[in-house]
Amino acid sequence: MSVGIKIFSGRASQILAEKVAVAYGVKLGDVKVTGFSDGEFQPSFEETVRGQDVFIVQSTMPPADNLFELLLMVDAAKRASARKIIVVIPYFGFARQDRKDKPRVAIGAKLVANMLMAAGIDRIMTMDLHADQIQGFFEVPVDHLYGSTIFHPEIEKLNNGNLIMAAPDAGGTKRSNSYAKRLNIGLAICHKQRKKPNEVAEMTVIGDVAGKDVILVDDMCDTAGTLTKAADLFMEKGAKSVRAFCTHAVLSGPAFDRITNSSILELIVTDTIPLTQTHDKIRVISVADLFADVIKRMVNNESISSHFIIS
Repeated sequence: MSVGIKIFSGRASQILAEKVAVAYGVKLGDVKVTGFSDGEFQPSFEETVRGQDVFIVQSTMPPADNLFELLLMVDAAKRASARKIIVVIPYFGFARQDRKDKPRVAIGAKLVANMLMAAGIDRIMTMDLHADQIQGFFEVPVDHLYGSTIFHPEIEKLNNGNLIMAAPDAGGTKRSNSYAKRLNIGLAICHKQRKKPNEVAEMTVIGDVAGKDVILVDDMCDTAGTLTKAADLFMEKGAKSVRAFCTHAVLSGPAFDRITNSSILELIVTDTIPLTQTHDKIRVISVADLFADVIKRMVNNESISSHFIIS
């Protein structure tokens, strides 16, 4: 008798999970979340998961309710005798807290990993972690997917022989350089200095972007401060146009206004995080087919390395 597969979703990723389930070829599982007047909530599976391989789709962007809801769903599946529990976290929250970068701070990403392990997960599937080493925080297999799988074909369409890849900061240099080598084009880097989180104090450009169509690549766009400053700076240095590709559209605070008033021609993002509003400059590409295919390959014990175009 073959093992059954069931895909469920937390409330934060309902739309994406629906697409993943359709692409996989199953109906999204039934989950009910009961709320209490003090803000407490209790998710429950409204169908049997006994002996099943359960996939729970939930991005863990703020508020912390999204993470805790995922933990409760994992615990509920374990107590309902699921055979395996695989969490699909398209956007892994708290990933920026991957180390102690100053005294007396938490390593939030490690704490999240510990909580997921304690809850009882058997595997985790995620995308474009802010720091690759977070994979080592887990004692279970981690399928770490990359936005390049869907971004690379889009960038190739734009390759008119005048492209240059760019990193909005030193941390994104490796990612941008991988694209540049794959596409056989040049690379420019923005060097930034921060005085406090979400605020860029100073930025300079390394490389010649004059007359070039610049492609900025990053793992996330939060307040869009770095991205828009970099785009404006590239245009000041003589760039012909600037497009940006960011996997996770966090887009908090003044992000939308900054994008509106910036030199960015187009911002291409994925649906790992649902957009809070539409925007003329923002285009969304779904990761549903990618996750559905990786789930199929995992279930059938097939390789997923073909998806790692650029890592």
